[in-house]
Amino acid sequence: MRLRGRPGQRPGSKRAARCVRWRAVARVLIVGGGCRGRALTQALVGEGNAVRITTRGEQGRAAIEAAGAECWIGTPDRLATLRGALENVTILCWLLATAAGPPEELSALHGSRLEFFMTQAIDTTVRGVVYEDAVAPIAGIASASAGSDTTSAMLAGGERIVRALSERNSIPTAFVTADPGDRDGWLADARAAIASLLSRA
Repeated sequence: MRLRGRPGQRPGSKRAARCVRWRAVARVLIVGGGCRGRALTQALVGEGNAVRITTRGEQGRAAIEAAGAECWIGTPDRLATLRGALENVTILCWLLATAAGPPEELSALHGSRLEFFMTQAIDTTVRGVVYEDAVAPIAGIASASAGSDTTSAMLAGGERIVRALSERNSIPTAFVTADPGDRDGWLADARAAIASLLSRA
């Protein structure tokens, strides 16, 4: 969507700029995603959406802001650091299918931490949840085959959590299942997931 000021306004005027800000379509929170999340941000911002991306530390700020998003310093490893990130959010995106780390930490990421954060989101402005459950090998797991099986099981568990909490609380959900290695395919899938929720928000 192309945002425009009211007829007769100069495109560079302060009044026109205020109009553009007011007409931002939605605020999307992206938890994780890395470079894929930033590519998604650029597409969403280009459509007039306001986007917020979480990152572990200040070293990620420049790349996030260059993509057009608001940077939020916080990590699922310490959920208290993400609590405020939900403010004014319409669509929550949990894009952590390719997160790396020890198996026990990854299990918590798609289990207890996901469930707790989803619970926090229930009494907020969130009107839709996108969960990435594309199966891809995760670094730190012994073999590719074992990694794939373990990842699949973790993501299936995460999907069950998202579906259960969403159904219980009447929050629409969408799932990104495209191969993260196929950048264009993944981006199209993620954009479609978000668009499907925005149409219902």
